Amino acid sequence: MTESHIETIAGELSISKSRVRGAADLLTQGATVPFIARYRKEATGSLDEVQITAIRDRLEQLAELDARREAILKSLRERDLLTPELEQAVREAETMARLEDVYLPFRPKRRTRATIAKERGLEPLALLLLEQGELDPRAEAARFVDPDKGVPDEDEALGGARDIIAEMVNEHAAARDRIRALFKNKAVISSKVKTGKEEQGAKFRDYFEWSETAAAAPSHRVLAMFRGENEGALRISVLPPEDDAVSVLHAIFVKNSGRAAQHVDMAVRDGYKRLMSLSLETEMRQELRARADEEAIRVFAENLRELLLAPPLGQKTVLALDPGFRTGCKAVVLDAQGKLLHHDTIYPHTGGARAAEAADRVRALAEQFRPEAIAVGNGTASRETEAFLKNAGLPNGTPIVMVSESGASIYSASDTAREEFPDQDVTVRGSVSIGRRLMDPLAELVKIDPKSIGVGQYQHDVDQKALKRSLDDTVMSCVNAVGVEVNTASAQLLAYVSGLGPQIARNIVAHRDANGAFSSREDLLKVPRLGPKAFEQAAGFLRIGNAANPLDASAVHPESYEIVDAMARDLCCSVRDLIGDEALRRRIDLKRYVTERAGMPTLEDIMNELARPGRDPRKRFEAFSFADGVNEPKDLKPGMKLPGVVTNVTRFGAFVDVGVHQDGLVHVSQLADRFVKDPMDIVKVGQRVHVTVVEVDLARNRISLSMKRNPSPAPQKDRARS
Repeated sequence: MTESHIETIAGELSISKSRVRGAADLLTQGATVPFIARYRKEATGSLDEVQITAIRDRLEQLAELDARREAILKSLRERDLLTPELEQAVREAETMARLEDVYLPFRPKRRTRATIAKERGLEPLALLLLEQGELDPRAEAARFVDPDKGVPDEDEALGGARDIIAEMVNEHAAARDRIRALFKNKAVISSKVKTGKEEQGAKFRDYFEWSETAAAAPSHRVLAMFRGENEGALRISVLPPEDDAVSVLHAIFVKNSGRAAQHVDMAVRDGYKRLMSLSLETEMRQELRARADEEAIRVFAENLRELLLAPPLGQKTVLALDPGFRTGCKAVVLDAQGKLLHHDTIYPHTGGARAAEAADRVRALAEQFRPEAIAVGNGTASRETEAFLKNAGLPNGTPIVMVSESGASIYSASDTAREEFPDQDVTVRGSVSIGRRLMDPLAELVKIDPKSIGVGQYQHDVDQKALKRSLDDTVMSCVNAVGVEVNTASAQLLAYVSGLGPQIARNIVAHRDANGAFSSREDLLKVPRLGPKAFEQAAGFLRIGNAANPLDASAVHPESYEIVDAMARDLCCSVRDLIGDEALRRRIDLKRYVTERAGMPTLEDIMNELARPGRDPRKRFEAFSFADGVNEPKDLKPGMKLPGVVTNVTRFGAFVDVGVHQDGLVHVSQLADRFVKDPMDIVKVGQRVHVTVVEVDLARNRISLSMKRNPSPAPQKDRARS
């Protein structure tokens, strides 16, 4: 990190240098984004997680640029090519593209047409032509004819000279800058179906003959076209109008209309078409792909955040069922802490005596365990199972909640599930996951690879490293925003706590199993490998509910306990009194407790936490029910108005579950009665909505929905979900 990096980031993000420097220093010291955002507000001027993450990522990009810069300088020195002017140009390059342009003429390269021409002694002829003076090109070329060098005649000499000029055009940094700008402003991304691939690539039919301005192409269409290309169905090009590009290069290289200039004109056209357009098209494709990846990853991360922060039912006894027809429904009972109490298999959908027996068994389970809610997986036979439960004679008022099964099968076959339930099969584990998702979505979903949860957009096509980092950041942000009860949390959940990671998380669980529950935050220092630095980063996000010190159950960091103790002493009361009595808290003058480390932002956070210790930022749970009698796509009719739950949000619209085992699409044009640029401005994953059925295509298993007051037929392009 250098001062120039600080200045660059401050300018790009419109954040003062002091705030950027504060965040950068903490990141360099190993502090996590959640810790900095929550407990170091004075150092950063209260930057939020998004801003701190942007600073972190940009610092890493600038470090990569510096590393490449030094590698280039080393290469130039070793080959005795580095001049003061060249070194200055390398050091002043502000982007990777500009840096590579400066280096391009000096980069070690394979033999090209230009290098072969130079080996034949044609460079002087090329330079002479490039001056474009009054001369006879053929007469000048005759002086370079040498059959022994592979130049049998004037045409060969002039062709070789043009090859040299073409490469000079391609390697001209200023020319590349201007053509790069043309690509960014005027390039068109076009796709065509490959001959003979019409049937194989039928799912890409919308892109068999498609073109649009690359700069305006939305991420989902870019990714769809690239997927079609990767699967061999489409041919993609990303180019500006060729005449525009040649005109730009003419203005730089062609000085007049003389005979020498005509050869330069030929070389310019060749240099653009054979060399520069190809390299800049590759660069533009990479930029388009990166931009599309970034947007798709942003959408995925936002959807994941909404899913992880879905309202929890809380610590209540739950009966959970993983529905099935022929194979029956696997039922489990979980206690308030999510512990498996009982499991069974019932067959409510096979008719006759077995259906009656299933109803008897469910009533017996309800009487024995008195579940406070029933969770039903939303897969095969879910609506039929829901109807069965409603008619099974269960106690009135017991909510029956449909729970997403996405990823449950992944969990049930995972090492984590086998460690938790070594003596149970995958069906029991899957039912447990469904029940626990209802109780606490965050605690259960962290056990599953986010890509398996089903809220992404082309997640398998984007940069997997960038996707993983973004999703890890999102999970960590959610886990730390909610806080973790250290005496009940799984190792998977603890691993996302600021400063911990998988190994320390496993050590915490092992210590807890061997020594019993932690009685204070300070006890965490007894855990192997959990040293002072990890404790500093993690302690504020860990909760110990029944600790002697009530602050251990709050988000007040242990480093601030002395401040709260001082407040209590000054009011002649205990900390517990301070937490329970708003009148006492109103008497506190925060200015008296400002220190070098704890300024007003931290003190205000402490007061908010004392008012609601360990508060959960998630919304309150509310049960939801689908419309009765609508269980399959064939039950849907245009004009029906139905309740639904948003399951995924993409750039082209939102998918909504209306209880028929097939999500419907609310196209972006059908989300509201006004123009919508970003669907996430209107809906979020998990949101309850009311929709109107617009169209049902049973043959293609497609359902079109609308949230407009007066729905109109919606376009169906870009429906792909993954």
